[in-house]
Amino acid sequence: MRKLTIDGKVIQDDSSCYVIAEIGHNHQGKLETAREMFKAAKECGADAVKLQKRNNRELFTEAGYEKPYDNPNSYGTTYGEHREYLEFGGIEYKELMDYAKEIGITMFSTAFDFSSADFLEKLDMPAFKIASGDLKNIPLLTHIAEFQKPMVLSTGGGTMEDVNRAYDAVMPINQQLCILQCTAGYPAEFHELNLSVITTFRERFPNITTGLSSHDNGIAMALAAYMLGGRVVEKHFTLNHTWKGTDHAFSLEPIGFRKMVRDLERVKVAIGDGVKQTYDSEKNPIIKMGKKLVASRDLPAGYTIRREDIALKSPGDGLPPYELDKVIGRVTRQELKADDDITYETLNGAENWAEAAS
Repeated sequence: MRKLTIDGKVIQDDSSCYVIAEIGHNHQGKLETAREMFKAAKECGADAVKLQKRNNRELFTEAGYEKPYDNPNSYGTTYGEHREYLEFGGIEYKELMDYAKEIGITMFSTAFDFSSADFLEKLDMPAFKIASGDLKNIPLLTHIAEFQKPMVLSTGGGTMEDVNRAYDAVMPINQQLCILQCTAGYPAEFHELNLSVITTFRERFPNITTGLSSHDNGIAMALAAYMLGGRVVEKHFTLNHTWKGTDHAFSLEPIGFRKMVRDLERVKVAIGDGVKQTYDSEKNPIIKMGKKLVASRDLPAGYTIRREDIALKSPGDGLPPYELDKVIGRVTRQELKADDDITYETLNGAENWAEAAS
């Protein structure tokens, strides 16, 4: 059976969906805002909150770091300054980890480079996220795999060959792997979500957990992912769509995130056991709406019933319509008025029929 455990929470085919609130850098570099977002995510029912960790000097080329970054979402004159403004260090991470533990929500982070991975491991992160951009980064994947912590891998922009390569590199080292279908558009267009890849992943990797990193606008695709067998959903989270930053526009605010978590739990319950049955709550409505066999007109005793002597009328508290052919040709034992029930007892030759029906 597929089974992944993150910070004590077991994720498997018969479990609820594990929901990750992707905060990323939506905290705008402010510790108090991050705390507020953690609290809101917990109140919405998220299982985990996730940040992003970069060593920007290690991650970017000099040209990339010094590239001018002049736009409404910028927090610096260069891309490097912008990224540094948003980055949390050890003090912030330790405080946020303590706060997450205090309020009862799991916190982990995406590691974008080797030193960030080592930074997070020293903090004893309960899990590691790997972004789509590192799907092909086998050296980083194997480095993180050595930590023997659960790994959640996004696959945006990749091919099945890329996913297979990553799987083959990680699994001999660390079998605690979750693979997420992802489309690396921000936001992702619905016709590019390709949720059926979740089924492909489940068939190709029968022993690992799968799910969806959802960059689309809305909550419905998370439900579809769960129905397809995805048991982890990652969704970007914000407190306000209008805040400065590139991710806020396609992130869910608390009201939407809360509805998504609620509906994911409803879907789990609604799937049921696959056995078609009649529930107690259905019995009265079905009697009210259903049909039974009644006399279509007054019929004398000793009369041989024809099709035109039978009407199908509500409520359905008598012989059901599927018994119609068994009634035709029977002889009445007593007089029947129009709309009287046609029953086993009112017809000659019905004893064996009644016994067989029971």
